[in-house]
Amino acid sequence: MERGCKYTNIFCIFANVRRNLISLAVLLALCSCASVRRATPIDTQDLKTYPVSSEERKEAVKAGEAETSSSQKKPSEVPANKSKNKQSKKALADQVIEYAREFLGVPYKLGAAGPSQFDCSHFTSYVFKRFGYTLTPYTGAQITEGREVRSFSDLQKGDLVFFGKRGSVRNIGHVGIVVSVNYEKGSFNFIHASVSKGVTEDVSTHPYYQMRYIGARRVLPDE
Repeated sequence: MERGCKYTNIFCIFANVRRNLISLAVLLALCSCASVRRATPIDTQDLKTYPVSSEERKEAVKAGEAETSSSQKKPSEVPANKSKNKQSKKALADQVIEYAREFLGVPYKLGAAGPSQFDCSHFTSYVFKRFGYTLTPYTGAQITEGREVRSFSDLQKGDLVFFGKRGSVRNIGHVGIVVSVNYEKGSFNFIHASVSKGVTEDVSTHPYYQMRYIGARRVLPDE
């Protein structure tokens, strides 16, 4: 009888220990879950930002990547075409003069159309053709082409200037291109194919040209 009670007491103790162990394990598991939940809280902002649909989530991710890429673009990066537009372009008249000067020293020959030899009207027509302007290679025709420059105060770089012949001052016989204008002195410099010096630059106040000057025509746009 005593032995039976002894075993009964041992069983009760074992049952109590087992129950306590189970309770402890459950308690530890609950504590662990609570700790994990506290360490990784739900970000309500993320739930609002990303749609539930997987397709919509992909689109949202793509949009976010594009926005990030755009925000990381350097402020100094400017498209090539805009950068070129900011650079100051040389005026057309300056380009014409610069090109005409490439032929300085080329000898004169009546009727020569260049580029190794020129007469005056072929020289002007050759230069302007480079920029898309067609001039008749004859001085008497060029004075009717383009637009009339009515007074010296309206003269500008790139204009055609005309002079009389040696034997007949009032008859058109020579043409050149204005290089610069001095409004204070009432003079201009011009480049032309001279009989004696070939392609050269002269000033309008030279006695020979001053007494033979007839007028000017404008082929290029107004400045």
